[in-house]
Amino acid sequence: MAGRTASKLEQPLARSLDRVASKRERVIVRRNGRNVAAIVPMEDLAALEELEDRRDLRAAKKALADAKKKGEKPIPWAKAKKELGHPVVA
Repeated sequence: MAGRTASKLEQPLARSLDRVASKRERVIVRRNGRNVAAIVPMEDLAALEELEDRRDLRAAKKALADAKKKGEKPIPWAKAKKELGHPVVA
């Protein structure tokens, strides 16, 4: 993985993006000696998002199972959004 400071990223940004896109490299962005971000290929981002979706689905299934064991019924999404003050979109 290549490292870049935030202040030095502007000039070589196009080259870094080319390497990420064509060679599937990952670029770490540092600020004040700390890693603060990463530029990754879109395939890597898609894989991370898929993992996150799987984790969220497992957590939702567990919450539903726990609620069912307690005899609780789920709140419909439209009702939950209304109670939280969010507009309901059809």
